[in-house]
Amino acid sequence: MGDGMCHSFAMRRLWVCVLLLSATCSLSLSQEVTPKEAEINNNITVFTRILDGLLDGYDNRLRPGLGAKVTEIKTNIFVTSFGPVSDTEMEYTIDVFFRQSWKDERLCFKGPIEMLPLNNLLASNIWTPDTFFLNGKKSIAHNMTTPNKLLRLKDDGTLLYTMRLTISAECPMQLEDFPMDAHACPLKFGSYAYPVSEVVYTWTQGAAKSVEVAEEGSRLNQYHLIGQTAGTEDIYTSRGQYTVMMAHFYLKRKIGYFVIQTYMPCFMTVILSQVSFWLNRESVPARTVFGVTTVLTMTTLSISARNSLPKVAYATAMDWFIAVCYAFVFSALIEFATVNYFTKRSWAWDGKKAMEAQQPKKKDPLALSKKPNNTCSTGVNYTANLTKDASISTISNSTAVQLKASEPKAPDPKKTYNSVSKIDKMSRIVFPVLFGTFNLVYWATYLNREPVIKGAV
Repeated sequence: MGDGMCHSFAMRRLWVCVLLLSATCSLSLSQEVTPKEAEINNNITVFTRILDGLLDGYDNRLRPGLGAKVTEIKTNIFVTSFGPVSDTEMEYTIDVFFRQSWKDERLCFKGPIEMLPLNNLLASNIWTPDTFFLNGKKSIAHNMTTPNKLLRLKDDGTLLYTMRLTISAECPMQLEDFPMDAHACPLKFGSYAYPVSEVVYTWTQGAAKSVEVAEEGSRLNQYHLIGQTAGTEDIYTSRGQYTVMMAHFYLKRKIGYFVIQTYMPCFMTVILSQVSFWLNRESVPARTVFGVTTVLTMTTLSISARNSLPKVAYATAMDWFIAVCYAFVFSALIEFATVNYFTKRSWAWDGKKAMEAQQPKKKDPLALSKKPNNTCSTGVNYTANLTKDASISTISNSTAVQLKASEPKAPDPKKTYNSVSKIDKMSRIVFPVLFGTFNLVYWATYLNREPVIKGAV
């Protein structure tokens, strides 16, 4: 029995040793993980204390440096997509990342990292610039799936605030050279409430590099985006002087669409109207159809060409081309009317002359009737049994036969129609030469001239 007790006591001591050993291992493992977790927990705690300390007593209604110095706002723009451009509304649409940076000494901190990456929730608790777009018609701040805003805070109080915006802005256009025109579409922004004595805007990397456009950012069908510039200007109002930041985007219109839709149809219509000069002047229905159809076609083209343009009070380059083509087509119709008028007068004069030539020949039957009577009197000996009436009828018949044989053929007045009008001969040369000269002068003038861009900097 004593041996059994000793054995159970030894087993208990063994179990106690095993438990102590497992507890020691667990304690050692827990001591290896705890420093990392502790460090993470400490950092989170530090950042939370930093943010709580920054916002403690912070008044977001007051700008940084109020009463001491001017707040400087550094800006730059990255264009992700440009377009479309509306000619009728004179506006364009642009999608940008709009970046602003300023220094707020109230937000200085000391911590384990130099910059704090924050979300958009803090932006509503701190002061932000009241930037607005002067020539903007409609602006959209993207909020899907969350507000597309970025906020970074450096330890010296410098903030970087980025937003993604879609802006529809005005683009003043001068369309005298349409469709060989070029435009400078501005984007203007600045402070709404603070004059230059309180807030000043500057470009982050200078005017040359602060506005960038993505390589495949153009969404334009009728224009080439040939470049962009940036600058500043000061405007004066009743409330003071304000700084306005300006970015200009230079557009050059593509002419290919208008050559296919307007210029080529007008050119072919004018050529078609001149084909009538080669038709016979007696072909009144054919030449009338040519003239009227081409005039109506030019009228339709001139109306359709204006549908894609704003209702400006001056004439564009396309308007001048259409007007000259219309003049050529209408002149071709007037030319046919002139030729037709003189053709009818010539027919009436020739017919009158032919009728006058026939008048003396109608008096010959009296003289001819005497001559057959003498002839018939000599022949009475052979026809003594003929009555007087029979002899008279025989004389009449013989007279008629002699008249038919002696009458010359009257001139056919219709032969004058087969001649070619001198007006048609001249028009076949003059009209094509004038139209070709006009085209040379027109295209040489507009294609070689440097377009005047209003508002360029």
